[in-house]
Amino acid sequence: MGDIENWEFQKKKITPDQAAELVKSGDMVFYGEFVLFPEACDEALSKRANELENVDIRSVCYTKVPKVVEVDPERNHFVLNDFHFGTISRRLYDNHLCNYVPVTYHQGPRIIRKYLDFDVVYLTVGPMDPRGYFNYGLANSVTSGVISKAKKIVVEINRNVPYCLGGNQESIHISRVDYIVDGKNSPLPEVPPLEPTEIDKKIAKHLLAEIVDGSCLQLGIGGLPNIVGKMLADSDIKDLGVHTEMLVDSYVDLYNSGRVTGSRKNIDKFKMSYTFAMGTNKLYEFLHHNPTCASYPVNYINDPRIISLNDKVVAVNNAIEVDLFSQVCSESVGTAHKSGTGGQLDFIFGAFGSHGGKGFICLSSTHTDREGNMNSRIVPTLKQGAIVTVPRSIVQYVVTEYGIAQLKGKSTWERAEALIDISHPDFRDELVQKADDMNIWTRSNKIH
Repeated sequence: MGDIENWEFQKKKITPDQAAELVKSGDMVFYGEFVLFPEACDEALSKRANELENVDIRSVCYTKVPKVVEVDPERNHFVLNDFHFGTISRRLYDNHLCNYVPVTYHQGPRIIRKYLDFDVVYLTVGPMDPRGYFNYGLANSVTSGVISKAKKIVVEINRNVPYCLGGNQESIHISRVDYIVDGKNSPLPEVPPLEPTEIDKKIAKHLLAEIVDGSCLQLGIGGLPNIVGKMLADSDIKDLGVHTEMLVDSYVDLYNSGRVTGSRKNIDKFKMSYTFAMGTNKLYEFLHHNPTCASYPVNYINDPRIISLNDKVVAVNNAIEVDLFSQVCSESVGTAHKSGTGGQLDFIFGAFGSHGGKGFICLSSTHTDREGNMNSRIVPTLKQGAIVTVPRSIVQYVVTEYGIAQLKGKSTWERAEALIDISHPDFRDELVQKADDMNIWTRSNKIH
């Protein structure tokens, strides 16, 4: 650290309580993204609950219940909002403690720059490097957009944050920072990989048949992406690339197996490019000062125009249900909110634009409800109030354990037929009858 940076560092150091004093009633406050939760600043701000009202606190996917919620269960002082729901936000929402902000992920930074003004930003970062930069670590995403509209920028140092190389706009220089807080240095939250189900394994086998040498991967989180990654690692497919919204543990295994080289990518060649990472310490240690990986803002990574520049993009995403009109719901069960649009629409759209690209919507053919009844996930119409995540005009492939349905260029009755063919056999006759009732096809084209 140079003399100038050291002097500036000491000058800008404040306590968490002083950082909390920056917030006024009616302010909009940013709490960082994903596992980078501003623990010390949140704790200090919670002490001021009775002094404040109508403080709008926003984050991208809370991974810890904020103290400001614990001290204000009636939402008299703080209002939480989230751009993408995970487990924590979903539970808070169910208890009327958090709102969802709908967003197509690649538009996030632009939406912020056009419409939102943050009064105070709390960013969890790693220690300052010798050149005076604080690295964002595991979440680039919308952070650059947020700080471009921030009146006060506070960085909270956590020495456990890995230094994640860019890319672009993955760090902030001390000259742009208003205040510096020493954090609690708590270990970062870990999200262990889910064990794949037998159905996940069957779906993964269908997907593996569609992945060829030089494919560029986008995999999400969950049992299915994990088993796809494992099967690829054990396969003879070579020269895979990575251009993904979320970097997870399965990519580490893929890279270590030698399957990922990035040599056939057209952009960010040889790099595993991503916008945020969430997994276990294995992933976090892999990312630390690793020039194989490149962190970018989400308006680059998730822009369908950028995605499509690589050839053979394979995008694998999960859904809750798909109806016979081929509309995809991936974020709610009826009106019960579960997740968010995230980057699903971005990557399904971008993969289709890629030369040789394929965008897959994956789901088990059935689910079992709380009463123990088996229900089809391919349904006549989406549940009342269900959110359409991917419109029928954008859907390319839908995959269940019974096969793959390619829907582009197909008429409504051809789509319904293809979807019924990959539905659970126990529901096919019923779905045929429902399609007939809804006049999706003429009788001459009806499935026999």
